[in-house]
Amino acid sequence: MSRKKYIDIPDHARRDFIKYAVGLGAALGLRPWQIFEVTESVIGPAAAQSASVSPVNRFVGNVMGNGGFAWMTQLFPFADQATQAGKSFYKTGMATDQLVEAGDHPMKIGPDAPKFGGKKMTAFLCGQNETHTARPVSASTVGTGVGMFAAVAALQTAAPTLVPAIGVGQLPFGAAAGAPALASVANPAGMVDLFNSASSTAGGALANAGDASLFEAYYKANLSLHSAASRPTLTRGYLTGKVAANLIGKNLASQLKPTAADLTRYGVTGAPAKLLAIATTLITTVKAFKLNLTSSVIQPGMNDDPHGAFADMATLTSTVITLGKIWDAFMADLMAEPDPMTAGAKLGDNTVIAWVGDTFKTPNNPSGWGDGTAGNSNALYVLGANQLRGGWFGQIKGDNTIETWNPTTGANVPGGTPGPLAAPASAALLYAIAKGDMRRVQDFYRGAAIDGVVKPKNM
Repeated sequence: MSRKKYIDIPDHARRDFIKYAVGLGAALGLRPWQIFEVTESVIGPAAAQSASVSPVNRFVGNVMGNGGFAWMTQLFPFADQATQAGKSFYKTGMATDQLVEAGDHPMKIGPDAPKFGGKKMTAFLCGQNETHTARPVSASTVGTGVGMFAAVAALQTAAPTLVPAIGVGQLPFGAAAGAPALASVANPAGMVDLFNSASSTAGGALANAGDASLFEAYYKANLSLHSAASRPTLTRGYLTGKVAANLIGKNLASQLKPTAADLTRYGVTGAPAKLLAIATTLITTVKAFKLNLTSSVIQPGMNDDPHGAFADMATLTSTVITLGKIWDAFMADLMAEPDPMTAGAKLGDNTVIAWVGDTFKTPNNPSGWGDGTAGNSNALYVLGANQLRGGWFGQIKGDNTIETWNPTTGANVPGGTPGPLAAPASAALLYAIAKGDMRRVQDFYRGAAIDGVVKPKNM
């Protein structure tokens, strides 16, 4: 039995071959698995495997301003905060330890915190306190003039979607070379409206299904006749246009809008508006990721300045429990859906989540839960899709002293200044988005090596 012969393409040319094969296949309306099968038959299974894996992860960013960032310390507290009596924690001594592997740091997990299906949380002490702003930026800055959220979206252009980045409300996005424009919507319902074609609704030009199909066919035929359609420089634009032509005659509201069953599963039926908004955004995000409509969603979260939270322990506890349920339901939904751009994976395997804010408030005094933080510090929490070392890098101690961290070794360091550590912390998040491709990260980051906080590629 003779062995099948594949076309031998040099290593340096395989990336271009895969890119063009995927682009051409999409333009022809082929499903990803069909493109991968053809690729395998031509140049072999190894290259086909590369083609069947998206080069970047999806992203969900949470901007918790006006003191709302403090709620994250009830889910993932500092060590002394969780264990020492009289600190700003709702269930002293009841936090458990996150699993630690080689290179990880310890982290306490609140009793009602989301478990994320066993995925590890990473937290960096970094940036500066920005008390009472709804648009914090100090912990999400990669470098001078480079915003973390914009750099994420720039990296994600390697796997284009119809609306690359969506922001709910007026949130910081920043700038980065190659970043697409942020599509801003006023509220979670606005996300649905982004993909709710007016042409397909009653009275619209394409309300008749036959007219919609005719428009799509006309557009695609015109595209095929265009003399420049095969130019690599135009492939991405034509691909996006083809997807848009398919969607313009469809109303996706029913596929993206949260249902009553969704709200029950997320534990927010009858919940306060601030919790309901987070849940509905995340529910729509899963549905949009499933349809490969967007790569990045940024939402506000808990902008409620909870100074008096510890004076009402029942409400505080209920809020923390609901937050945990929301995030666990979100991850469960992601893990229930196959990733349309990565064969054999679930959406949850390829989604990075981050939380930033203005101040996490003092972890050492619950009375009035003051805005000041030791060392004027801030923080960045990241669920890094198995690309980052887990645990707390840096600490606020029970005596209000701080530990910073060394990006290259990963070791905690007594004292220091957290502000400049925002750049390597944000770079670590970009590393997670780029699935360990440090060369891509270096398009935006020029600081110290971050070997101590990331996992080697393909680990």
